[in-house]
Amino acid sequence: MSALPSVLITGASTGIGAVYADRFARRGHDLILAARDLTRLNALAARLRQDYGVAVDVVPTDLNVPAALGRLEALLHNDERIGVLINNAGAAGTGGFLDQSPDQVAQLIGLNITALARLSAAVAPRFAAAGRGAIVNVGSVVGLAPELGMTVYGATKAFVLFLSQGLQLELGPKGVYVQAVLPSATRTEIWERSGKDIDALPAVMEVDDLVDAALAGYDRREPVTIPPLHDAGQWEAFEAARTAMLPNFMQSQPAPRYRAAA
Repeated sequence: MSALPSVLITGASTGIGAVYADRFARRGHDLILAARDLTRLNALAARLRQDYGVAVDVVPTDLNVPAALGRLEALLHNDERIGVLINNAGAAGTGGFLDQSPDQVAQLIGLNITALARLSAAVAPRFAAAGRGAIVNVGSVVGLAPELGMTVYGATKAFVLFLSQGLQLELGPKGVYVQAVLPSATRTEIWERSGKDIDALPAVMEVDDLVDAALAGYDRREPVTIPPLHDAGQWEAFEAARTAMLPNFMQSQPAPRYRAAA
């Protein structure tokens, strides 16, 4: 058993989650891998055990099934070996808002928001009580860009960013690190599942590059890591403009532009 904390990764069977598993195993962490595809999970676990000599547990889980989600919540709440949660599982959905049924919208929200928030809520009190631990939430730059047209997906990723920033403010002083990772288009199966041609996109990042960049931000304890954004000053200016508005939100009277003409 590793002296390092175990890492629980959702959506671990392929793509970003599988590369996170490889990188943390390389660092010597034991792993708990959760995803729907048991065959892929078992194959990945076998390779990581052989390559790195770490312990790897496999938990087949559909996060849109309440009982399965509940089992993962209980594991996070009770297993004190787990010191890092990687909330990576997610889906993009197909088509625009008018193409998506209420059930499809609910499924997208259930996976990208509800499951992520519940897993974070299951583990955060234990981390805070221990004064250590890390929660990594994989969001997307789409959460900052309604112009990209992925309305529900983008809204779920805006939630992920807000939740992560709020948790960092709340839990950071208690010794818990929370990171939001915001990829742009990355070469994963999410595109095929959403019916989009990844080769038609103007720029696509490879998964290894994305995760290695995210881990560089993790090691620096960045609250928000945006691997495709080359000009860090743009994010800093965005955050400065946002925080400059905070005192101006707290007004008792409407702004003059909203007052009815006399």
